[in-house]
Amino acid sequence: MTNRELIIALGYLLASVLFILGIKLLGKPSTARRGNFYSAVGMLVAVGVTLMHQNILSWTEIFATVLVGTAIGWIAAKRVEMTQMPEMVALFNGFGGAASMFVATSEQWHVAIEQGGKPELITAITTVVSIIIGAITLTGSLIAYGKLSGKVSGKAIVFSGQHLLNLVLALAMVGAAVWSIQAPAHLLPLLLMLGIALLLGVLTVIPIGGADMPVVVSLLNSYSGIAACATGFVLNNQVLIIAGALVGASGLILTQIMCKAMNRSLVSVLLGGFGQTSGSGSAVGSSEIVVKEVHPEEAAMLFDGASSVIIVPGYGMAVAQAQHVVRELMELLEKRGIDVKFAIHPVAGRMPGHMNVLLAEANVPYDKLVEMEQINDEFANTDVVLVIGANDVVNPAALKDPSSPIYGMPILNAYQAKTVIICKRSMNPGYAGIENELFGYPNALMMFGDAKKTITEVVNELKENAS
Repeated sequence: MTNRELIIALGYLLASVLFILGIKLLGKPSTARRGNFYSAVGMLVAVGVTLMHQNILSWTEIFATVLVGTAIGWIAAKRVEMTQMPEMVALFNGFGGAASMFVATSEQWHVAIEQGGKPELITAITTVVSIIIGAITLTGSLIAYGKLSGKVSGKAIVFSGQHLLNLVLALAMVGAAVWSIQAPAHLLPLLLMLGIALLLGVLTVIPIGGADMPVVVSLLNSYSGIAACATGFVLNNQVLIIAGALVGASGLILTQIMCKAMNRSLVSVLLGGFGQTSGSGSAVGSSEIVVKEVHPEEAAMLFDGASSVIIVPGYGMAVAQAQHVVRELMELLEKRGIDVKFAIHPVAGRMPGHMNVLLAEANVPYDKLVEMEQINDEFANTDVVLVIGANDVVNPAALKDPSSPIYGMPILNAYQAKTVIICKRSMNPGYAGIENELFGYPNALMMFGDAKKTITEVVNELKENAS
């Protein structure tokens, strides 16, 4: 082994160690920032070593590429609001899939079609796997982006014979893949396989309702990692194999956690078609439920008389950008000696960890954020629960109504508290499209209006009462 080969091998080893260490550190909020930094350094090392390995040492090309990438990242960071993070993550997943698809496609084109060579069987198989998964990830992520951003209907789009069509297309894609492996120099099977994979990406995501988007985003993240891992085999790049395997495995584990939190099986996610609203359950906007309204002044009095408060954040908090005033409310209550915690449902919001990201941005201490399993037993002994823009994740119908589309989904037991204040713009349902029984409970009070505005009024009232 020459000195150059030794440096390349050690560089890849260092990058791999940094990736693994970074993932490990991301497991704890207190070390997450350091984990992010280690992962970024690992990627920098991996890119540098790869450039050396491939003899791409032109500073002009390197500088131009870094400049373009930095400019795009800087503009995106400045323009994308926190409320747009879910669709941004979906888009990043799509970019990862696209990169794997293009690299694997170009490699097959270069080796088999241009040079007329025939790659080894394992290389040919990993090439088609990378192309297929990358293509499905690309178009699936674009549809997820459209649903999350409102550019595509968030409702489940279904039609007769949908699963049969998907099955036929999947079999045709496998057939084209086998053909491409046997005849790599032919362009037709490659294009046929690629086209069907792109179409399947669309067809497997459109029947998924908006309420299930966190699971989809997590699964597509896993797909992008698997595609990258397969591309690593195509290019014989060890660090790409390791990084892709890490992303793929962690994404699948997260998907299973999310499925458990929504009472769904992983098989139903892989097949698509979940998240549909059935005809059962309460009708949207039904007038059967009689609600009691509370104003910010009265809500402030309830908080003043409480000794314990649990705040349940949801997507409505993200839309209203209310996380900062919520943190201010927490600080005011704690100064009065009131115990304040945040109850985090695994699928609250529109992406995995959405509420954690928002509250971290508002500098809410991590130890205040409590997961569903740890906090559910505390609701019964809590004086006031403040629900901000959360809907389906606190709907008692999931526990009590077998006809409800969300029946069986684990929820936060907010309904057990002495008083529940629900901060909401209107009586409109959540993404599941069903009425929330909690609104009509005798201990529930509706505080209508923009979350940021109403909670600001509550904070001002508390300040006046203290003076």
